[in-house]
Amino acid sequence: MKEGNQDAAAFDALYRIVSRVGQTEDSAEALEVILDEIVKAFDAATASISLVDRDARCLRIEAARGLPQECLSLQLPFGVGVTGWVALHGEPLLLEDVEKDNRYFAVKDTIRSELAVPMEEAGQVIGVVSVDSESAGFFTEADQKLLTILASEASRAVSRIWHIQQLKTKAAQLQTLANAGQKLASRMETNTVIEGIVEEACNISHCQMATLLVFDPEAKVLRLRFAMDRHGRLELEETLDLRESSVGAAVVGRRQVEVYNLRKTEEHHLVHYTQEAGLASMLVTPLLHGHEIIGVLNVYTRKLHRFSNEERGIFQTLARMGAISIQNARFYRRIFDTEATLRQSEKMNTLGLLAAEIAHEIRNPLTVIKLLFDPLENALDEGAQFTEDLRVIRDRLDQLEEIVSRVLDFGRAGQAVHAEINFDHLMDDTYRLLRLKLEQSRVQWSFEPHVQDSVIHANRGQLQQVLLNLSLNALAAMPEGGEIRIVTETLEQSGGLQFCVTFTDSGQGIPEDLQGQVFESFLSRGSQGTGLGLSIIKRILREHRGDIKLVSSMPGETVIRFWLPVEQGN
Repeated sequence: MKEGNQDAAAFDALYRIVSRVGQTEDSAEALEVILDEIVKAFDAATASISLVDRDARCLRIEAARGLPQECLSLQLPFGVGVTGWVALHGEPLLLEDVEKDNRYFAVKDTIRSELAVPMEEAGQVIGVVSVDSESAGFFTEADQKLLTILASEASRAVSRIWHIQQLKTKAAQLQTLANAGQKLASRMETNTVIEGIVEEACNISHCQMATLLVFDPEAKVLRLRFAMDRHGRLELEETLDLRESSVGAAVVGRRQVEVYNLRKTEEHHLVHYTQEAGLASMLVTPLLHGHEIIGVLNVYTRKLHRFSNEERGIFQTLARMGAISIQNARFYRRIFDTEATLRQSEKMNTLGLLAAEIAHEIRNPLTVIKLLFDPLENALDEGAQFTEDLRVIRDRLDQLEEIVSRVLDFGRAGQAVHAEINFDHLMDDTYRLLRLKLEQSRVQWSFEPHVQDSVIHANRGQLQQVLLNLSLNALAAMPEGGEIRIVTETLEQSGGLQFCVTFTDSGQGIPEDLQGQVFESFLSRGSQGTGLGLSIIKRILREHRGDIKLVSSMPGETVIRFWLPVEQGN
């Protein structure tokens, strides 16, 4: 081909490649278009475009013309054949007579000459373009230059499409991560959070299977909690010692661990299943919450695969979100358990009060009965008809009095231990107990101390019960979120100097017909309340020589104030 004709052919081929490839985002379709133009430009007997598979360290034929069907599935290692040699060295290769060069790997008996050039991106070989002829000496140096130009354009086209696909994949993965964060944050049960993490791991990547193992710090083992593949949940069981596999190494080192080839690595977990399912590669990502190890997230692929930095980063992000969600679920459970215990304690406390009140009420008529019975018993002569009956009645009356005395003695609480308390520190502890429930309820908490580090004299546990009960009542009144504001000040009242705490919430308010009865027992309209919380608060404060009152209540604002006496010297 003359130089002028060759330049024109190159220009025409480039124009058609650019115009046609620019209209597609499918790499396979683009390669077919490019190969058609190459065959036309060189009048080649056969032609092919092979791309590098870096995971398998070989070349795969992606588009071909004139090659036998059995050649299309070949995987050509680097350095093998003309194509493999070009991929390994990154240089063009022109064989005028393939029979005189041992680098030629015969795929068709009639081929006599071959020309191959590398496809490169950012200095790395990404593939090889080759053309063959049935005539010896068919290709020239000028043909090599032309094929190099066309291969360069093919590289740009393929790279552009790959970059577009990568961007789409990253966008989809980020969207999946965002969705995963929302889903996990809304789950409050540890088991459902774990299941959600594994499900999202399968959605984010092309993995065949994912598992999550939870770390048992006491036994120093990992226990499989959930496993699933593309078809759904897998009923698998596994307990791993930290020294038994790469999974344990990820926990010990607190880092990601990749196993490229499970089939050639001595792994000691789920051996039967991984072999049966034909799993090839694995990435282990530890779930860390601060310095605490929660467990590990494992993903598996069926084909040999090296996880990219982007993939590793995505799984690390998912693992961090998962660890936070698991910890939150555990804290939620503790809060719910604490609240249930508190409510049960309220019920038992009130039951004791009721028992004492009933016993006290019984003792009064019982005392009257005994006073009237004594002269009646003394008026009868010894041996009279009803003497024995009266003795039995006397025994029963004594037994009733003994029962009443035992109830009253049991219900009479010992003197509560009072001590100096830093109220600011007590508020900090109360906020820690309520923090997760406040976040869940979307309620803002603000504490405004009038005097920093205020010291009061009280029973710490009982005073914290006052703060918790008031806070839980406020949260129940704000199902759609709101604000709790607490202000402290020291005021001179009729009873002397008082430490006052004003508690304000932006809830639904207390109905007007109930505002005068809020501190009475069993006043509750909630399905889960006992109606004892405020009455218990009032009793505790009065035992501390303080009190509580409802200042005001309306939709959007309820104000309650309680106070305690300031001890002399504080």
